[in-house]
Order: sequence, then structure tokens, then C-alpha cells
Amino acid sequence: MDWADPIPIFLVFALTLMFIIKITRFWSTRIRKDFPPGPRPLPIIGNLHIIDLKRPYRTLIELSKSYGPVFSIQMGFTKMVVLSGYETVKEALVNQADAFAARPKIPVFEDLLKGNGIIFACGENWKVMRRFTLSTLRDFGMGKAAIEDRIVEECGYLIENIESQKGKPFDPTIIMNAAVANIIVSILLGKRFAYEDPQFIRLLNLINENVRVGGYPSVAVYNMFPALGFLLKGHKTLLRNRDEMRAFVQITFIEHLKNLDKNDQRSLIDAFLIKQQEEKNDNDGYFHNENLKSLVSNLFAAGMETTSTTLRWGFLLMMKYPKIQKKVQDEIARVLGSNPPRTEHRTKMSYTDAVVHEIQRFANILPLNLPHETTVDVTLKGYFIPKVRCL
Repeated sequence: MDWADPIPIFLVFALTLMFIIKITRFWSTRIRKDFPPGPRPLPIIGNLHIIDLKRPYRTLIELSKSYGPVFSIQMGFTKMVVLSGYETVKEALVNQADAFAARPKIPVFEDLLKGNGIIFACGENWKVMRRFTLSTLRDFGMGKAAIEDRIVEECGYLIENIESQKGKPFDPTIIMNAAVANIIVSILLGKRFAYEDPQFIRLLNLINENVRVGGYPSVAVYNMFPALGFLLKGHKTLLRNRDEMRAFVQITFIEHLKNLDKNDQRSLIDAFLIKQQEEKNDNDGYFHNENLKSLVSNLFAAGMETTSTTLRWGFLLMMKYPKIQKKVQDEIARVLGSNPPRTEHRTKMSYTDAVVHEIQRFANILPLNLPHETTVDVTLKGYFIPKVRCL
């Protein structure tokens, strides 16, 4: 056979294509009839060809108009279910919370966290870390007057910094991040940083960069085809930043070990290290250094970025609607005078409270929720979703 002849090449190509189509059809026939509907996938790439990887939420919104609030897409070889709309998400994550409580193994987060921490952990590790985190955060004032004192103190530093700009235009991103991060730092590390501290600024920049890079199309492609990781720059940036962040955390907790006192716990890191000492003879324990590094990184990123972004949306909307800003300002002045705000003032400032809620409703903090995974076979809105399915 002459392989220079185009006919044999065409036949090989055609046979290969037919084989791929048959395999794809075989997979599709295994999907139950009551599985959520969705666009027909192509071999290998799935529905990648119709997804806007820079703004995937736009594609998903358009697909929900065609297929309804519960539909499916295929990213590479992975069949996923998408939930759209408040009522549908509430039905799944609130009314049937246990059935949707797991996290799928996303390649980039597996590389970054190795199943440690809390956000992308699962199973017993997630339960132990979640229980420890909630309990420790409460012990250090979360939801109590103690955290209010820290917020009021940090607010004073923030106002002082803004006033130092003397009315000149400035980018509030770094100082807003710093103010929010310092409240988290006070719980995690038992200290605060000056806004101009170079180490602190570097830490904030690492978190901001990882949040931004995590949304790159190249990272989405890596999650579908991990074997291509060596070609993708975004994936490498995430790993490099993770290593630098972990180095900072390690230096910090080594310092805490020097003056660790079980009867005088200064921070979440102290509480973790004491737990670590209590289970030091347990080879299967959960309070190891890798969990500590991931946990601190998780709380830092999740707590800082969302709160800071919400506040910056508030700045933007107040500038856009000066009449509303004036009414809020007048109400605050009338109720507080020169006193710092406290939780008990909220009931006396109904207009300000409503504006804060409207900012949170309007602001685009996260275009997509974090992925979930089903723990059991479940029916939602009349559609069957099997166990261990990514949403």
C-alpha cells in the first residue's frame, strides 16, 4: 500500500473518526433518560467548543434559557450538571444539603492543596478541619463582641490611611484588602501588619494573583486535560505562589512554636499546634503541618477577597448614587454621632441596612459557586443525578 496516496490516509482518518463516534455514542447511551438535558458533546473535547472560557457564566446563563435551571454539559471527558437560579440552588444546597455536600477532585486544586485544608477537602479530613475551624473561630471572638472590637480598631487605621491621601485620587484595592486581611490575621496569627509592610503587601498580592489566575482559560483547560499542565503558564503560576505562601505560613508557625503555651493560646495557629502535640503519636492524625498551611491559606483567601470586593463595590455604588450616599451618611451621623458603629446600632439604621443588602445583591462577587459533588443518587426538579457527579 502506498501511504503517499491520499486514499489510505483518508480511510485511516475516517475509521478513526468512526471509532471515536461509536465510543461517544456508547457513553451517551449509558446516561439515563431522566438525566438533565444539555447540548450534544463532541468526541474528546465535549462541549468545550461552545463555552466562553473567559466568562463561562455567560455561556451557562444562555444554556439555562434553552435547557432550564437543571442541565448538563460535558467538559472534556467529564459530564457535569449545572444548577441555575435561586430556587434551584436553594433546593439543592439547603433543602437537600447532605446529598450535595461533597467536593469533586478538581486537578488544579488537587495539585495546590492535596486534599488538605477545608475548602476543597472531603471525607473525614473535611469534617475534622471544619469542626476545629468553627470552634476555634468562635473561641477567638467570631460572632461576638471581641471581633467587633478588632473591626472597630482596624476601621480606625483604615480611616486614617484614607485621610492621609488628602483628597487625591487613589486605588483603594490594596488598603481595603489590607484592612480586611488584618482582621483575619488577628485571628489566625494573633497580630496585625502595617499597610505598608512589604511582606504583608506581597502576601496580599499573592492571594489576589491566585484568585485572578484561577479564572484563566488555561486553568480551565488544565482541569479538563491535566496532561497538558507542562504547557500551561497559569498552572505554574498558581503552584509558585502556593509555595511562597506556604513558606510564609511555615516561618510564622515555627515562631509560634517557640513560645507555645497551652493555657495562653494567642491565635488559631496556636490552637492547631496544641492539637498537633496532643495527637503526635497518632500517625493517622489530621493536625499535621500540610493541613495547617492549607487551612491558613484557605481562610486567608476566602475571607479577604470576598469581603474586600464587596466593600469596593460599596465604594463604587456610593459614588455612582450620591443622593443615596448622602442619606446613608446622614443616618449614620444621626445615630452614631462620633461613636464607633456596633451591632446594636443596626436596628436603628434601617436605611443603611437596606443599602448594604442591596450592595450585596447587586455586587458580582463570584460569578459561579464553588463546585459540589453528589454523595448519593438524588432527584432534583424531576431529573436524576447519580452519586459522585460534579455540579
